[in-house]
Amino acid sequence: MQTNLTRTGSTLPSEAELTRLVEQALNEAKRCGATQAEASASVAIGLAVDVRQREVDTLEHQRDRSLAVAVYFGHRQGTASSADFSPASVRATVEAACAIARHTSEDPAQGLADPDLLARDVPDLDLDHPWELEADGAIELALECERAALDADRRITNSDGAGVSSHSSVRVYGNTHGFLGAVRSTRHGINCRVIASDDAGMQRDYWYTVNRVPSGLEAAEAVGRKAAQQALRRLGSRRLTTRKVPVIYHAPVARGLLGHFVAAVSGGALYRKASFLLDTLGEQVFADWVQLTEHPHLPRGLGSAAFDQEGVATRERDLVRNGMLQGYVLSSYAARKLGMVSTGNAGGVHNLRLEPGERDLNGLLAAMGDGLLVTELMGQGVNLVTGDYSRGAAGFWVENGEIAYPVEEITVAGNLRDIFLGLQAAGTDMDTRGGIHTGSVLVDEMTVAGE
Repeated sequence: MQTNLTRTGSTLPSEAELTRLVEQALNEAKRCGATQAEASASVAIGLAVDVRQREVDTLEHQRDRSLAVAVYFGHRQGTASSADFSPASVRATVEAACAIARHTSEDPAQGLADPDLLARDVPDLDLDHPWELEADGAIELALECERAALDADRRITNSDGAGVSSHSSVRVYGNTHGFLGAVRSTRHGINCRVIASDDAGMQRDYWYTVNRVPSGLEAAEAVGRKAAQQALRRLGSRRLTTRKVPVIYHAPVARGLLGHFVAAVSGGALYRKASFLLDTLGEQVFADWVQLTEHPHLPRGLGSAAFDQEGVATRERDLVRNGMLQGYVLSSYAARKLGMVSTGNAGGVHNLRLEPGERDLNGLLAAMGDGLLVTELMGQGVNLVTGDYSRGAAGFWVENGEIAYPVEEITVAGNLRDIFLGLQAAGTDMDTRGGIHTGSVLVDEMTVAGE
Protein backbone atom coordinates (compact mmCIF):
# COMPACT_ATOMS: atom_id res chain seq x y z
CA MET A 1 0.00 0.00 0.00
CA GLN A 2 1.27 3.44 -0.92
CA THR A 3 0.33 6.39 1.25
CA ASN A 4 0.72 10.11 0.87
CA LEU A 5 -0.69 11.66 4.00
CA THR A 6 -0.37 15.38 4.62
CA ARG A 7 -2.14 16.22 7.83
CA THR A 8 -2.20 19.99 7.50
CA GLY A 9 -5.78 20.45 8.52
CA SER A 10 -9.11 19.37 7.06
CA THR A 11 -10.91 22.70 6.81
CA LEU A 12 -10.76 25.48 4.26
CA PRO A 13 -9.91 29.08 5.09
CA SER A 14 -12.72 31.62 5.15
CA GLU A 15 -13.50 33.74 2.13
CA ALA A 16 -12.53 36.77 4.21
CA GLU A 17 -9.01 35.41 4.73
CA LEU A 18 -8.44 34.88 1.01
CA THR A 19 -10.05 38.24 0.22
CA ARG A 20 -7.49 39.98 2.45
CA LEU A 21 -4.73 38.11 0.64
CA VAL A 22 -6.01 39.19 -2.79
CA GLU A 23 -6.42 42.78 -1.63
CA GLN A 24 -2.86 42.80 -0.29
CA ALA A 25 -1.56 41.59 -3.66
CA LEU A 26 -3.54 44.26 -5.54
CA ASN A 27 -2.32 47.00 -3.22
CA GLU A 28 1.28 45.83 -3.64
CA ALA A 29 0.85 45.93 -7.42
CA LYS A 30 -0.37 49.52 -7.26
CA ARG A 31 2.54 50.43 -4.98
CA CYS A 32 4.93 48.99 -7.56
CA GLY A 33 3.44 51.20 -10.26
CA ALA A 34 1.28 48.70 -12.14
CA THR A 35 -1.52 50.34 -14.14
CA GLN A 36 -3.74 47.27 -13.68
CA ALA A 37 -3.56 44.03 -11.71
CA GLU A 38 -5.50 40.91 -10.89
CA ALA A 39 -4.99 38.20 -8.29
CA SER A 40 -6.49 34.85 -7.42
CA ALA A 41 -6.07 32.95 -4.16
CA SER A 42 -7.31 29.39 -3.81
CA VAL A 43 -7.14 26.50 -1.37
CA ALA A 44 -8.31 22.96 -2.09
CA ILE A 45 -8.48 19.92 0.17
CA GLY A 46 -9.31 16.37 -0.72
CA LEU A 47 -9.33 12.70 0.12
CA ALA A 48 -8.76 10.01 -2.50
CA VAL A 49 -8.73 6.24 -1.99
CA ASP A 50 -7.99 3.48 -4.49
CA VAL A 51 -8.35 -0.22 -3.78
CA ARG A 52 -7.41 -3.18 -5.93
CA GLN A 53 -8.06 -6.88 -5.46
CA ARG A 54 -9.86 -6.17 -2.18
CA GLU A 55 -6.88 -4.36 -0.64
CA VAL A 56 -6.02 -0.69 -0.24
CA ASP A 57 -3.72 0.46 -3.02
CA THR A 58 -3.38 4.20 -2.38
CA LEU A 59 -4.70 6.63 0.21
CA GLU A 60 -4.08 10.34 -0.20
CA HIS A 61 -5.02 13.41 1.79
CA GLN A 62 -4.44 16.50 -0.36
CA ARG A 63 -4.13 20.15 0.52
CA ASP A 64 -3.12 22.58 -2.23
CA ARG A 65 -3.00 26.35 -2.18
CA SER A 66 -1.95 28.97 -4.65
CA LEU A 67 -1.71 32.72 -5.10
CA ALA A 68 -1.52 33.81 -8.73
CA VAL A 69 -0.84 37.43 -9.66
CA ALA A 70 -0.90 39.20 -13.04
CA VAL A 71 0.20 42.81 -13.37
CA TYR A 72 0.02 45.16 -16.33
CA PHE A 73 2.20 48.12 -17.17
CA GLY A 74 0.18 49.51 -20.03
CA HIS A 75 -0.10 46.51 -22.34
CA ARG A 76 2.87 44.65 -20.89
CA GLN A 77 1.98 41.71 -18.67
CA GLY A 78 3.90 39.85 -15.99
CA THR A 79 2.70 36.89 -13.96
CA ALA A 80 3.94 35.07 -10.88
CA SER A 81 2.57 32.59 -8.37
CA SER A 82 3.34 31.18 -4.95
CA ALA A 83 2.08 28.64 -2.46
CA ASP A 84 3.30 30.80 0.42
CA PHE A 85 0.60 33.13 1.77
CA SER A 86 2.86 35.09 4.14
CA PRO A 87 2.93 38.90 3.70
CA ALA A 88 6.60 38.79 2.69
CA SER A 89 5.89 36.14 0.06
CA VAL A 90 2.95 38.12 -1.33
CA ARG A 91 5.21 41.15 -1.74
CA ALA A 92 7.92 39.07 -3.38
CA THR A 93 5.42 37.44 -5.75
CA VAL A 94 4.02 40.80 -6.87
CA GLU A 95 7.51 42.25 -7.29
CA ALA A 96 8.51 39.26 -9.42
CA ALA A 97 5.46 39.77 -11.65
CA CYS A 98 6.30 43.46 -12.01
CA ALA A 99 9.91 42.70 -12.92
CA ILE A 100 8.72 40.35 -15.65
CA ALA A 101 6.21 42.89 -17.00
CA ARG A 102 8.88 45.57 -17.34
CA HIS A 103 10.83 43.31 -19.70
CA THR A 104 8.00 41.97 -21.88
CA SER A 105 6.83 43.33 -25.21
CA GLU A 106 3.71 45.43 -25.65
CA ASP A 107 0.62 43.45 -26.62
CA PRO A 108 -2.49 45.59 -27.26
CA ALA A 109 -4.74 42.65 -26.34
CA GLN A 110 -3.35 42.37 -22.80
CA GLY A 111 -5.26 43.78 -19.85
CA LEU A 112 -8.14 43.18 -17.50
CA ALA A 113 -11.62 42.36 -18.64
CA ASP A 114 -13.86 45.25 -19.66
CA PRO A 115 -15.31 46.62 -16.38
CA ASP A 116 -18.78 46.81 -17.93
CA LEU A 117 -18.75 43.02 -18.37
CA LEU A 118 -17.84 42.13 -14.77
CA ALA A 119 -20.37 40.32 -12.61
CA ARG A 120 -22.30 42.58 -10.25
CA ASP A 121 -25.12 40.36 -9.00
CA VAL A 122 -23.73 36.93 -8.16
CA PRO A 123 -26.40 34.21 -7.72
CA ASP A 124 -25.97 31.36 -5.26
CA LEU A 125 -25.51 28.29 -7.45
CA ASP A 126 -25.47 25.82 -4.52
CA LEU A 127 -22.05 24.37 -5.42
CA ASP A 128 -20.69 23.71 -1.93
CA HIS A 129 -21.65 20.40 -0.29
CA PRO A 130 -18.79 18.97 1.81
CA TRP A 131 -18.74 15.24 2.47
CA GLU A 132 -17.89 14.32 6.05
CA LEU A 133 -15.98 11.28 4.86
CA GLU A 134 -13.08 9.88 6.85
CA ALA A 135 -10.41 7.61 5.37
CA ASP A 136 -11.94 4.45 6.89
CA GLY A 137 -15.32 5.24 5.38
CA ALA A 138 -13.84 5.97 1.96
CA ILE A 139 -11.91 2.70 2.04
CA GLU A 140 -15.05 0.75 2.91
CA LEU A 141 -17.01 2.37 0.09
CA ALA A 142 -14.26 1.62 -2.44
CA LEU A 143 -14.03 -2.00 -1.25
CA GLU A 144 -17.81 -2.33 -1.46
CA CYS A 145 -17.74 -0.99 -5.02
CA GLU A 146 -15.02 -3.38 -6.18
CA ARG A 147 -16.59 -6.31 -4.29
CA ALA A 148 -19.90 -5.79 -6.10
CA ALA A 149 -18.07 -5.89 -9.43
CA LEU A 150 -15.94 -8.95 -8.65
CA ASP A 151 -18.92 -10.87 -7.26
CA ALA A 152 -21.23 -9.96 -10.14
CA ASP A 153 -20.17 -12.82 -12.42
CA ARG A 154 -17.51 -15.55 -12.41
CA ARG A 155 -16.20 -14.10 -15.69
CA ILE A 156 -15.08 -10.95 -13.86
CA THR A 157 -11.57 -12.24 -13.25
CA ASN A 158 -9.53 -9.17 -12.37
CA SER A 159 -9.77 -5.60 -11.22
CA ASP A 160 -7.99 -2.41 -12.23
CA GLY A 161 -9.32 -0.97 -9.01
CA ALA A 162 -12.11 1.08 -7.50
CA GLY A 163 -11.82 4.59 -6.16
CA VAL A 164 -13.61 7.11 -3.96
CA SER A 165 -12.72 10.80 -3.92
CA SER A 166 -13.98 13.94 -2.22
CA HIS A 167 -12.67 17.45 -2.89
CA SER A 168 -13.57 20.90 -1.59
CA SER A 169 -12.15 24.25 -2.64
CA VAL A 170 -12.50 27.98 -2.11
CA ARG A 171 -11.24 30.60 -4.56
CA VAL A 172 -11.27 34.39 -4.42
CA TYR A 173 -10.53 36.47 -7.50
CA GLY A 174 -10.11 40.24 -7.58
CA ASN A 175 -8.82 42.97 -9.86
CA THR A 176 -8.13 46.70 -9.81
CA HIS A 177 -11.44 47.45 -11.51
CA GLY A 178 -12.93 46.86 -8.06
CA PHE A 179 -14.18 43.32 -8.67
CA LEU A 180 -13.99 40.74 -5.88
CA GLY A 181 -15.70 37.38 -6.16
CA ALA A 182 -15.53 34.17 -4.15
CA VAL A 183 -16.53 30.62 -5.04
CA ARG A 184 -16.77 27.64 -2.71
CA SER A 185 -17.37 24.30 -4.40
CA THR A 186 -17.19 20.55 -3.95
CA ARG A 187 -16.81 17.56 -6.24
CA HIS A 188 -17.17 13.91 -5.21
CA GLY A 189 -16.86 10.66 -7.14
CA ILE A 190 -16.86 6.86 -7.14
CA ASN A 191 -15.38 4.75 -9.93
CA CYS A 192 -14.61 1.13 -10.76
CA ARG A 193 -12.51 -0.56 -13.48
CA VAL A 194 -12.66 -4.34 -14.02
CA ILE A 195 -11.62 -7.06 -16.46
CA ALA A 196 -13.86 -9.80 -17.81
CA SER A 197 -12.44 -13.00 -19.34
CA ASP A 198 -13.67 -15.98 -21.37
CA ASP A 199 -12.12 -18.44 -23.82
CA ALA A 200 -11.92 -15.70 -26.49
CA GLY A 201 -9.86 -13.33 -24.36
CA MET A 202 -10.14 -10.43 -21.92
CA GLN A 203 -12.06 -7.15 -22.00
CA ARG A 204 -11.74 -4.11 -19.73
CA ASP A 205 -14.40 -1.50 -18.95
CA TYR A 206 -15.47 0.88 -16.21
CA TRP A 207 -18.20 3.03 -14.71
CA TYR A 208 -18.19 6.12 -12.54
CA THR A 209 -20.44 8.61 -10.81
CA VAL A 210 -19.62 12.23 -9.98
CA ASN A 211 -21.63 14.93 -8.23
CA ARG A 212 -21.25 18.08 -6.17
CA VAL A 213 -23.54 16.55 -3.53
CA PRO A 214 -22.64 13.24 -1.83
CA SER A 215 -26.28 12.11 -1.82
CA GLY A 216 -26.39 12.65 -5.59
CA LEU A 217 -23.83 9.90 -6.21
CA GLU A 218 -24.90 6.48 -7.39
CA ALA A 219 -24.47 3.83 -4.69
CA ALA A 220 -21.00 2.28 -4.59
CA GLU A 221 -22.47 -1.20 -5.11
CA ALA A 222 -24.40 0.01 -8.18
CA VAL A 223 -21.24 1.53 -9.69
CA GLY A 224 -19.43 -1.79 -9.27
CA ARG A 225 -22.25 -3.79 -10.83
CA LYS A 226 -22.46 -1.39 -13.78
CA ALA A 227 -18.71 -1.65 -14.37
CA ALA A 228 -19.03 -5.44 -14.43
CA GLN A 229 -21.94 -5.27 -16.87
CA GLN A 230 -19.97 -2.96 -19.14
CA ALA A 231 -17.02 -5.34 -19.23
CA LEU A 232 -19.11 -8.51 -19.65
CA ARG A 233 -21.01 -7.25 -22.66
CA ARG A 234 -17.75 -6.67 -24.52
CA LEU A 235 -16.70 -10.32 -24.34
CA GLY A 236 -16.49 -11.98 -27.73
CA SER A 237 -15.59 -8.76 -29.53
CA ARG A 238 -14.90 -9.04 -33.26
CA ARG A 239 -13.33 -6.86 -35.92
CA LEU A 240 -15.21 -5.39 -38.86
CA THR A 241 -14.30 -5.10 -42.50
CA THR A 242 -13.89 -1.53 -43.76
CA ARG A 243 -17.21 0.10 -44.68
CA LYS A 244 -19.21 3.34 -44.66
CA VAL A 245 -22.13 3.18 -42.24
CA PRO A 246 -24.23 5.27 -39.87
CA VAL A 247 -22.63 5.68 -36.44
CA ILE A 248 -24.12 6.36 -33.01
CA TYR A 249 -21.84 7.90 -30.40
CA HIS A 250 -22.98 6.73 -26.98
CA ALA A 251 -23.62 9.71 -24.67
CA PRO A 252 -20.38 9.46 -22.62
CA VAL A 253 -18.26 9.62 -25.81
CA ALA A 254 -20.56 12.05 -27.63
CA ARG A 255 -19.36 14.66 -25.13
CA GLY A 256 -15.91 14.40 -26.67
CA LEU A 257 -17.30 14.99 -30.15
CA LEU A 258 -18.88 18.23 -28.97
CA GLY A 259 -15.63 19.06 -27.18
CA HIS A 260 -13.90 19.18 -30.57
CA PHE A 261 -16.50 21.72 -31.70
CA VAL A 262 -15.88 23.86 -28.62
CA ALA A 263 -12.13 23.76 -29.27
CA ALA A 264 -12.69 24.83 -32.88
CA VAL A 265 -14.78 27.89 -31.92
CA SER A 266 -12.54 28.90 -29.00
CA GLY A 267 -10.58 32.12 -29.20
CA GLY A 268 -7.08 30.65 -29.16
CA ALA A 269 -7.69 28.52 -32.25
CA LEU A 270 -9.51 31.34 -34.02
CA TYR A 271 -7.01 34.18 -33.60
CA ARG A 272 -4.19 31.81 -34.52
CA LYS A 273 -6.21 30.85 -37.65
CA ALA A 274 -5.89 27.22 -36.61
CA SER A 275 -9.55 26.15 -36.84
CA PHE A 276 -11.63 24.58 -39.58
CA LEU A 277 -14.52 26.75 -38.32
CA LEU A 278 -12.68 30.04 -38.83
CA ASP A 279 -14.99 32.87 -40.01
CA THR A 280 -18.16 30.77 -39.75
CA LEU A 281 -20.11 33.04 -37.39
CA GLY A 282 -23.73 33.09 -38.60
CA GLU A 283 -23.17 30.13 -40.91
CA GLN A 284 -24.59 26.60 -40.90
CA VAL A 285 -22.15 24.37 -39.01
CA PHE A 286 -24.55 21.67 -37.77
CA ALA A 287 -27.69 20.02 -39.09
CA ASP A 288 -30.57 22.49 -38.83
CA TRP A 289 -32.23 20.76 -35.84
CA VAL A 290 -29.21 21.25 -33.57
CA GLN A 291 -29.55 23.61 -30.59
CA LEU A 292 -26.49 24.10 -28.36
CA THR A 293 -27.06 26.34 -25.35
CA GLU A 294 -24.91 27.33 -22.38
CA HIS A 295 -26.62 27.17 -18.97
CA PRO A 296 -24.01 28.56 -16.54
CA HIS A 297 -26.40 29.10 -13.64
CA LEU A 298 -27.72 25.56 -13.18
CA PRO A 299 -27.86 24.85 -9.43
CA ARG A 300 -25.23 22.26 -8.49
CA GLY A 301 -24.08 21.91 -12.10
CA LEU A 302 -20.55 20.61 -12.60
CA GLY A 303 -19.94 23.37 -15.14
CA SER A 304 -21.84 26.12 -13.32
CA ALA A 305 -20.24 29.50 -12.65
CA ALA A 306 -21.63 32.96 -11.93
CA PHE A 307 -18.50 34.53 -13.43
CA ASP A 308 -15.52 33.27 -15.39
CA GLN A 309 -11.87 33.25 -14.34
CA GLU A 310 -11.59 36.98 -15.17
CA GLY A 311 -14.71 38.03 -13.26
CA VAL A 312 -16.84 38.41 -16.42
CA ALA A 313 -20.50 37.65 -15.76
CA THR A 314 -21.73 34.43 -17.34
CA ARG A 315 -25.12 34.24 -19.03
CA GLU A 316 -27.33 31.74 -20.73
CA ARG A 317 -26.83 31.93 -24.47
CA ASP A 318 -27.24 29.99 -27.69
CA LEU A 319 -23.94 28.88 -29.13
CA VAL A 320 -25.74 27.17 -32.01
CA ARG A 321 -29.33 27.84 -33.03
CA ASN A 322 -31.03 25.84 -35.78
CA GLY A 323 -27.59 24.56 -36.73
CA MET A 324 -26.15 28.06 -37.22
CA LEU A 325 -23.18 29.31 -35.21
CA GLN A 326 -24.31 32.20 -32.99
CA GLY A 327 -21.12 32.97 -31.09
CA TYR A 328 -17.59 31.99 -30.19
CA VAL A 329 -16.02 30.90 -26.89
CA LEU A 330 -13.85 33.84 -25.85
CA SER A 331 -11.74 35.15 -23.00
CA SER A 332 -10.94 38.86 -22.89
CA TYR A 333 -7.53 38.39 -24.51
CA ALA A 334 -8.87 36.26 -27.36
CA ALA A 335 -11.79 38.63 -27.87
CA ARG A 336 -9.46 41.60 -28.30
CA LYS A 337 -7.29 39.68 -30.73
CA LEU A 338 -10.43 39.12 -32.80
CA GLY A 339 -11.86 42.61 -32.39
CA MET A 340 -14.76 41.26 -30.32
CA VAL A 341 -15.84 41.18 -26.65
CA SER A 342 -15.46 38.45 -24.04
CA THR A 343 -18.23 35.86 -23.91
CA GLY A 344 -17.50 34.98 -20.26
CA ASN A 345 -15.64 31.82 -21.17
CA ALA A 346 -12.19 32.34 -19.68
CA GLY A 347 -11.72 28.80 -18.38
CA GLY A 348 -14.13 27.06 -20.77
CA VAL A 349 -17.82 26.50 -21.41
CA HIS A 350 -20.45 26.28 -18.67
CA ASN A 351 -22.96 23.43 -18.92
CA LEU A 352 -23.16 23.41 -22.71
CA ARG A 353 -26.28 21.38 -23.55
CA LEU A 354 -27.26 19.66 -26.79
CA GLU A 355 -31.05 19.70 -26.82
CA PRO A 356 -32.32 16.11 -27.19
CA GLY A 357 -34.95 14.78 -29.55
CA GLU A 358 -37.71 12.37 -28.57
CA ARG A 359 -35.88 9.02 -28.84
CA ASP A 360 -33.89 7.23 -26.16
CA LEU A 361 -30.83 5.15 -27.09
CA ASN A 362 -32.98 2.18 -28.16
CA GLY A 363 -34.99 4.52 -30.34
CA LEU A 364 -31.81 5.79 -32.00
CA LEU A 365 -30.68 2.21 -32.62
CA ALA A 366 -34.02 1.45 -34.25
CA ALA A 367 -33.79 4.59 -36.38
CA MET A 368 -30.25 3.66 -37.49
CA GLY A 369 -31.12 0.09 -38.48
CA ASP A 370 -27.68 -1.28 -39.38
CA GLY A 371 -24.56 0.51 -38.21
CA LEU A 372 -22.06 1.04 -35.41
CA LEU A 373 -22.60 2.04 -31.78
CA VAL A 374 -19.36 3.58 -30.45
CA THR A 375 -18.84 3.25 -26.70
CA GLU A 376 -15.09 3.87 -26.43
CA LEU A 377 -12.61 6.07 -28.29
CA MET A 378 -8.81 5.93 -28.26
CA GLY A 379 -6.01 8.04 -29.68
CA GLN A 380 -5.73 11.71 -30.59
CA GLY A 381 -6.32 11.72 -34.35
CA VAL A 382 -8.15 15.04 -34.58
CA ASN A 383 -6.82 17.92 -36.70
CA LEU A 384 -8.64 21.14 -35.74
CA VAL A 385 -7.05 23.03 -38.63
CA THR A 386 -8.58 20.80 -41.32
CA GLY A 387 -11.31 19.04 -39.33
CA ASP A 388 -9.93 15.64 -40.28
CA TYR A 389 -10.98 13.05 -37.71
CA SER A 390 -9.71 9.49 -37.19
CA ARG A 391 -9.80 7.67 -33.87
CA GLY A 392 -9.52 4.14 -32.61
CA ALA A 393 -12.82 2.82 -31.36
CA ALA A 394 -14.72 -0.04 -29.80
CA GLY A 395 -18.43 -0.67 -29.40
CA PHE A 396 -21.18 -2.78 -30.92
CA TRP A 397 -22.35 -3.71 -34.40
CA VAL A 398 -26.08 -3.11 -34.79
CA GLU A 399 -28.40 -5.00 -37.16
CA ASN A 400 -32.07 -4.20 -37.71
CA GLY A 401 -31.98 -1.79 -34.77
CA GLU A 402 -30.67 -4.37 -32.29
CA ILE A 403 -27.18 -4.88 -30.90
CA ALA A 404 -25.73 -7.92 -32.70
CA TYR A 405 -22.23 -8.30 -31.24
CA PRO A 406 -19.35 -6.30 -29.71
CA VAL A 407 -16.53 -5.00 -31.92
CA GLU A 408 -12.98 -3.81 -31.26
CA GLU A 409 -9.76 -2.75 -33.01
CA ILE A 410 -11.55 -0.50 -35.47
CA THR A 411 -11.18 3.13 -36.52
CA VAL A 412 -13.93 5.67 -37.14
CA ALA A 413 -13.01 8.44 -39.56
CA GLY A 414 -14.42 11.43 -41.39
CA ASN A 415 -14.24 15.21 -41.33
CA LEU A 416 -15.72 17.08 -38.38
CA ARG A 417 -17.47 19.56 -40.66
CA ASP A 418 -19.28 16.69 -42.40
CA ILE A 419 -19.91 14.89 -39.11
CA PHE A 420 -21.56 17.95 -37.55
CA LEU A 421 -23.68 18.65 -40.63
CA GLY A 422 -24.58 14.95 -40.77
CA LEU A 423 -25.98 14.68 -37.24
CA GLN A 424 -29.39 13.05 -37.53
CA ALA A 425 -30.65 13.00 -33.94
CA ALA A 426 -29.72 13.32 -30.26
CA GLY A 427 -31.04 10.94 -27.64
CA THR A 428 -32.78 11.57 -24.36
CA ASP A 429 -30.13 9.55 -22.46
CA MET A 430 -28.52 12.76 -21.22
CA ASP A 431 -25.08 12.45 -19.60
CA THR A 432 -24.44 15.45 -17.33
CA ARG A 433 -21.18 14.26 -15.72
CA GLY A 434 -19.17 17.27 -16.93
CA GLY A 435 -19.33 20.72 -18.48
CA ILE A 436 -20.93 19.41 -21.70
CA HIS A 437 -24.34 17.75 -21.45
CA THR A 438 -25.47 15.46 -24.27
CA GLY A 439 -27.33 12.30 -25.06
CA SER A 440 -26.20 9.77 -27.64
CA VAL A 441 -25.94 11.19 -31.17
CA LEU A 442 -26.58 9.59 -34.56
CA VAL A 443 -24.28 10.51 -37.48
CA ASP A 444 -25.56 9.74 -40.98
CA GLU A 445 -22.33 8.19 -42.31
CA MET A 446 -18.70 7.64 -41.34
CA THR A 447 -15.90 5.40 -42.53
CA VAL A 448 -15.30 2.45 -40.24
CA ALA A 449 -11.93 0.85 -40.91
CA GLY A 450 -11.12 -2.63 -39.68
CA GLU A 451 -9.77 -5.73 -41.34
